[in-house]
Amino acid sequence: MPRPLGELEDAVMTRVWKWNRPVTVREVLEDLQQERSIAYTTVMTVLDNLHQKGWVRREAEGRAYRYEAVSTRAAYAAALMNDAWSQSDNPAAALVAFFGMMSEEQRRALQDAVRIVQGPPVENPDSATRDGGR
Repeated sequence: MPRPLGELEDAVMTRVWKWNRPVTVREVLEDLQQERSIAYTTVMTVLDNLHQKGWVRREAEGRAYRYEAVSTRAAYAAALMNDAWSQSDNPAAALVAFFGMMSEEQRRALQDAVRIVQGPPVENPDSATRDGGR
């Protein structure tokens, strides 16, 4: 299970995930500087740390690197939820409490996700034979 990203790691990864392409330290820096004062070396260190932790892969381009996400934000969120859920002494109660916190829109998204995971309904061949034989 990945540990939760720190505030600055999350800010950097948000850009990497949003852009969905290999990025340079300079690109991330320039975008972050629209929100905060931050040094090039700080962004470089954060991206290097994210690389060491396995969140991004990097490829040399001249004297610099291009960084790309190893997985999606959705996969990260799912891993965090799974870890939190697995630490509960009562997983069913934890899910009920979690569902109770959801908005109606989130519940609909959950229902859609369950339908996708379950796939199309499969007819039971035994029941079809029994019912069809009458």
